[in-house]
Amino acid sequence: MKEYTEKELLVKAEAYCAAAERCPSEVEDKLQKWGAGEDVKARIMARLLEERYLDGIRFCRFFVRDKYRFNQWGRMKIIQALRMKRLSPEEIDAGLEEIDADEYDGILEELLKKKAKSVKAASEYERNAKLMRFAAGRGFTADEIMKHIRRGGPDECVD
Repeated sequence: MKEYTEKELLVKAEAYCAAAERCPSEVEDKLQKWGAGEDVKARIMARLLEERYLDGIRFCRFFVRDKYRFNQWGRMKIIQALRMKRLSPEEIDAGLEEIDADEYDGILEELLKKKAKSVKAASEYERNAKLMRFAAGRGFTADEIMKHIRRGGPDECVD
């Protein structure tokens, strides 16, 4: 493996951060992979933060927006993914502020309606249980899911 100087590592890290929004732990992992020592890694991370190549709150905001809009994830799944990226609770909370309540509700409602069309169940109870499991797997809370299932009633989601 090629040995990189601190300057080369900084340039590589800047390019990596400029290509897409990154969280600090991703960049630390990359620097580790490129062979940076702990002291070099710390200096490069400080520089990237200082020059705003990295910003945990900014990353969380982009991540949250993308995951709930495009991947149709619920809050719980988003929070879990952000925790796995080693982000602080404050950064995660700031990111969650990006969720528009009406849009989020609409996404869950559409997911449930679409899923209900393909669910085969012998009873309303069984159908609702399957819808609950499906939406919970997407990261929505039981309260959020039940609000929509109750609102829809037994016939709204079924053909």
